[in-house]
Amino acid sequence: MTKEQKDRLAYLGIRESDILLPSDSVDASRWAVVACDQFSSQKDYWHQVEAITADCWSTYNLIFPECYLEDEDREERIRKINANMNEYLASGIFVTYKDCFILVERMTESGTRYGLMASLDLENYSYAPDSRTLVRATEGTILSRIPPRKEIRKNAPLELPHIMVLLNDRKRQIIEPLVARRPALKCIYDTDLMLSGGHLRGYLIDSEDDIEIIIKGMEDLYRSLDMNNPILYAMGDGNHSLATAKSLYEDQKKENRQKALASPSRYALVELENIYDPALCFEAIHRVFFNTSLDDFVSELKKHCTIVSADETEADEQDWQQKLEGDDGYIRFAVVCGKDSRVYKVTSDRYSLAASIIQQVIDSLLQQGKTSVDYIHGIPSTLSFAKTGENIAVILPDISKESFFDDIKADGAFPRKTFSIGHAQEKRYYMEARKIK
Repeated sequence: MTKEQKDRLAYLGIRESDILLPSDSVDASRWAVVACDQFSSQKDYWHQVEAITADCWSTYNLIFPECYLEDEDREERIRKINANMNEYLASGIFVTYKDCFILVERMTESGTRYGLMASLDLENYSYAPDSRTLVRATEGTILSRIPPRKEIRKNAPLELPHIMVLLNDRKRQIIEPLVARRPALKCIYDTDLMLSGGHLRGYLIDSEDDIEIIIKGMEDLYRSLDMNNPILYAMGDGNHSLATAKSLYEDQKKENRQKALASPSRYALVELENIYDPALCFEAIHRVFFNTSLDDFVSELKKHCTIVSADETEADEQDWQQKLEGDDGYIRFAVVCGKDSRVYKVTSDRYSLAASIIQQVIDSLLQQGKTSVDYIHGIPSTLSFAKTGENIAVILPDISKESFFDDIKADGAFPRKTFSIGHAQEKRYYMEARKIK
């Protein structure tokens, strides 16, 4: 890679990396485990992972599954993670691919999707709701979730990324040209993934010609931005992990700014993905209000939007999203309580998303002590809660890929748990590592 290419990448807020991968002596199918923030209420899943990876080199020994975050042995787990990282580095199991990107090919039930491993410059990122940075949080960051994650990262010599970052590449000119070049690229890993994770391949991107494809595509995308509110990179998954890296980096800058600016911890390794990849599936996360009067809910709703209509409806799982679609400018969502089922059409001077309006209702009713709320994946599971008691299910429309970046510009970061990218087993599996010390 030329110095000019490095400079152009730096202007775009990304850079090549020295990426560490396990050598051929390591069983990659047991090395790679799913993102630590998945199956957070299902310790049985992680017990299976522990059994599969027993007595072998595995990223399971280098991460902290979040289902254990509240356990009493947290400090001991963190100590072991850091010790394991140092042991792995000293053991010689890693192969270092210098000054490179990696094209990722991931086969899941939703299809085959592609991504690009790159390092994001944290100087270009802020998780503040009103930020105007190139790298943007897409969901509200819960500040209380950062400190325990900082404890894990602050003494870690390695980072293992599960962060997925979205590009608004309608022209498909950054990742897709590399996909077409796979026959000419070196495949550097190729493995099945445990517990229904699908299959994973990685291709080395280190030639000047291939890197030029990335740069030219990114530069064209950059030129299309609204410089009053530029979003080049939008968080897909791993928002709190990137926020943790940012918070630690800002701490380091306070101690020694010049040292921090030159430190590898200024960057975070992520997987860039084109939002228009057909195998990248966005699913709405729905809301359930428990022990809540429907009158209280509707009364609060009227404070935050103008209700145009609330049509009674009957629908099965296949019909709901179709009923919530529309290009007439109205915001739609469904409200189900017992046998009462309605599709609401509303307008708002402030918000463009149903999730943003419903979040205002949630915040107000919680403050008044009139509800408790949970966030549910899947329409059948959500509706099951509305069949008994004074529970209200709110079915939200799927997030539109076409309007995703514009919605972030209009509303700021979405409310927490607005969307999910695929099922839990389709999230990133840890494969690559990078030194951060």
